[in-house]
Amino acid sequence: MAAQINPSILSADFARLADEAKAVEGADWLHVDVMDNHFVPNLTLGVPIVESLSRATDTPLDCHLMIADPDRWAPQYVEAGAGSVTFHVEAAAAPVRLAREIRAKGARASMALKPATPIEPYEDLLPELDMLLIMTVEPGFGGQAFLDIMLPKIRRTRELIGKHGLELWLQVDGGVSDATIEQCAEAGADVFVAGSAVYGADDPAEAVRALRAKAEGTIATAGWACHR
Repeated sequence: MAAQINPSILSADFARLADEAKAVEGADWLHVDVMDNHFVPNLTLGVPIVESLSRATDTPLDCHLMIADPDRWAPQYVEAGAGSVTFHVEAAAAPVRLAREIRAKGARASMALKPATPIEPYEDLLPELDMLLIMTVEPGFGGQAFLDIMLPKIRRTRELIGKHGLELWLQVDGGVSDATIEQCAEAGADVFVAGSAVYGADDPAEAVRALRAKAEGTIATAGWACHR
């Protein structure tokens, strides 16, 4: 079964974003971390950069909005060229309405959960989504260590996806590397955001290929995948 690797440009050289995007053209998506210094204590980039990136690369953009008031701003990222837009359920006022608006504008709708946010209260929302993101670090900064206490949450989420028979991608973001990706894949993830593990490598394109191979090898024998 396919695994998707989404390099995070949060770990790239912001002065050379077009070149950094080209360096990982074999990736499935380019992960764009949008932070507003309100929802998280960091400030990164916004709609104009996403517009520029969408013109500079053929790799589709996966925008992760770590921002306040995503109900207002998320649709603008679709218009800017994002193929997938993730909002945080902790920040959204009307997550179902927002997911439907993102889809109506032509992008994949994704919802993110911080480490302390349980999945169970949002079980009924899953059919409204194309992807669910389980944060495996606290959002706001790159280069953090993977929180292995999130593995049971990934497993529970995969079980809920299977329970409802959904074709829902399960993404993990935070500390994903050569040392942790197999744990995530075994638990149920099939989309992996990797920042420093890709852009900190001597050959980012090869890092993407190696991570994908590890994930796919694990998924091929994982119990959750064998029973899909």
